[in-house]
Amino acid sequence: MGRVVVGVAVGLATVACAVAAAVVGGRIRSRRKWKRVVRVLREVEEGCESSVERLRQVVDAMAVEMHAGLASEGGSKLKMLLTYVHNLPDGTDKGTYYALDLGGTNFRVLRVHLHDQQPSVLEHEVQQQPIPQHLMTSTSKDLFDFIASSLKEFIEKEEDGPELALDRRRELGFTFSFPVKQMSVSSGILMKWTKGFSIVDMVGVDVPACLQEALIRKGLDMRIAALVNDTVGTLALGHYHDSDTVASIIIGTGTNACYLERVDAIIKCQGLLTTSGYMVVNMEWGNFWSSHLPRTSYDIDLDSESPNPNDQGFEKMISGMYLGDIVRRVILRMWLESDMFGPISSKLSMPFTLRTPMMAAMHEDDSPDLREVARILKDILEIPDVPLKLRKVVVKVCDVVTRRAARLAAAGIVGILKKIGRDGSGGITGARRSDVKMKRTVVAIEGGLYSSYTLFREYLHEALNEILGEDIAKHVILKVTEDGSGVGAALLAASHSSSDVDTVQLL
Repeated sequence: MGRVVVGVAVGLATVACAVAAAVVGGRIRSRRKWKRVVRVLREVEEGCESSVERLRQVVDAMAVEMHAGLASEGGSKLKMLLTYVHNLPDGTDKGTYYALDLGGTNFRVLRVHLHDQQPSVLEHEVQQQPIPQHLMTSTSKDLFDFIASSLKEFIEKEEDGPELALDRRRELGFTFSFPVKQMSVSSGILMKWTKGFSIVDMVGVDVPACLQEALIRKGLDMRIAALVNDTVGTLALGHYHDSDTVASIIIGTGTNACYLERVDAIIKCQGLLTTSGYMVVNMEWGNFWSSHLPRTSYDIDLDSESPNPNDQGFEKMISGMYLGDIVRRVILRMWLESDMFGPISSKLSMPFTLRTPMMAAMHEDDSPDLREVARILKDILEIPDVPLKLRKVVVKVCDVVTRRAARLAAAGIVGILKKIGRDGSGGITGARRSDVKMKRTVVAIEGGLYSSYTLFREYLHEALNEILGEDIAKHVILKVTEDGSGVGAALLAASHSSSDVDTVQLL
């Protein structure tokens, strides 16, 4: 009997030891996994580091690339495209003008009424319509006949009736948000398609001429007064409301910038004259690149797997199209390194499953248990039951990626200001001068990443203050505009209408 008791006791002790060993082993493995997650997070933080010193290097690099792009074609990653827009609206125009905004899978037509007594847009009407999928790969005639028919229907809805409406000559601003080599304020050759369009017979062709022919075929007496992209339209709208506006930034799904440049600084087009002495330059800044940009392995992988590798490098680090996917890639790496997020989800391995609005919602989740983070991880990435401490890590990843993007966008803005002498440096690279008198400087800004994402906006402003210093930064105002691609294009139709003399000349 005694031996049996001893045997049972030994057996129980052995089991207890085994259980204890399993528990201890489990804890050790869990700690190791956690350390791997933390290591990945630290690597991301270090890779995305954007100190003010580094940001000022990016500022200088942006200004240098701008100079190079103005000096010669192909001299810089920045295309620095001439827009031939020289007469920005200032509130003195009056009448009714139209805009056509073609920038993606939808297009819009607008009618803008300008008051004849004070500088304000009294009223504008908008109609939006999707472009049928087959027309995105059809012919230029099919696409623009469809658009012209829709424009005609829109005009026929005017209060004074279809007969009078169609007989009256109209001015149209045409926003075409694809890469174009501008030939004049109202003409431009399509360089390539993006955003899912592939109409072969239009590449290398004057885009407004195609639209103008379609308008004629539909019996519309309408003149295309200005061909612009959304960034130029935003600058026009900003300048209409505030004449101190010198640049505009789009930062939403994509990103771009344009600004007002002295024509004598546009060396690659010597002999260019305008009555104002200035011209709007479309930077196409999404393609900016510098070795000073804090690039990580996640950025490299995203770029190599994209349809346009080694292209649009700046855009891939700061725009809404890509931020969510960078975060997804980091989470995937954490899972591969640690297995702490549970069984692998096929959605986690799928590019662009996590869109930036969802990422922003996780980043700005202020609930104590991060319920929104848990919901998005479960519903979007199909990762259920993520522990709270891992949810906190996800929020931190969102913060690191967003902060880097906002601070780089701020550096880009200061780079523009440096180029035009509005950064307080007096044109001295990497310097600050106390004797430079700062002018009030307004930058029009549009896009959901800035207007709707509070933390992104706060990080951008914080970086502006750090780079410029508070004494200079207080003279720089970022003003949100709405619908520069629509209303702004109509305003440019007004300021470049047929009643105006074309004042762009080449000597």
